[in-house]
Amino acid sequence: MDLPLVVGIDGSDSSLRALDWAVDEATLHARPLRLIYASRWERYEEGLASYAGSPSGEVVAEHIVASCVERARLRSPAVRISGEVLPDDPVSALLRAGREAFALVTGSRGWSELAETLLGSVSLAVAARATCPVFVVRGPERDRRGTGRPVVLGVGHLTHDAAAVRFAYREARARGAELHAIRAWRRPAHAQPSRPPLMHEAAHLLYEERATTILDEALRQIPCDDGEMVCRRKVVEGPAHRVLLAASAGADLLVVGALRPPGDSGLRLGRVSHAVLHQADCPVAVVPRRG
Repeated sequence: MDLPLVVGIDGSDSSLRALDWAVDEATLHARPLRLIYASRWERYEEGLASYAGSPSGEVVAEHIVASCVERARLRSPAVRISGEVLPDDPVSALLRAGREAFALVTGSRGWSELAETLLGSVSLAVAARATCPVFVVRGPERDRRGTGRPVVLGVGHLTHDAAAVRFAYREARARGAELHAIRAWRRPAHAQPSRPPLMHEAAHLLYEERATTILDEALRQIPCDDGEMVCRRKVVEGPAHRVLLAASAGADLLVVGALRPPGDSGLRLGRVSHAVLHQADCPVAVVPRRG
């Protein structure tokens, strides 16, 4: 069964850009594309008199979906495309669709310019709770065909990132791109005070070697040395979110892992994931793993 790529649309510029990106992604992986417009318009229309000639919320929603389906078909006629209107709030509708999806795609904000900075926005809430990978499309618009830009993988805790490593490898391979796996490292605060130069250098090498070991262990689960694609390992001293944000400037996609607790309670989005979703210069994929 070919699970679809699901994209949330609302007619905003951000969602249209996410739609175009999703069409290209579906083309890369030969996946069907499902467009979802979710809104509780009936809450606001119930009991109100309709103005003559003014369309209902449902009519507007159906028009948006039809227009977006046509836009997607023009962009890639080979992709199987469907669209639907759901009388539900966007977060609930997308999370439910994500249970039977290859991945979810959202824009970085909706109609509100403030939405991108709010944890409760649709994109952040979906990224924090979905059980499938979530792409949040952000950064400057680029022609992704033949870009030559790498897929960047942020390697954190191995228990969180096993699924993210495999996902990033598949994304890089589909694009014919290099995979750049990055592990950021920092010395603990108690190791910062000045020490004799030799001790300082030894401590520096110790923490760097630990980061390298973690990175090598993470990449053992993918065939990096199969001769078909290039995997580059990078260990960088500094806060993880700053290291990944810097790497995102030249990337086609940034991939990070997330741990999901059993059940559906609570949001699970770490500080690094939260920072890159707000500020990255390229699309971000959050790949969950049940814990």
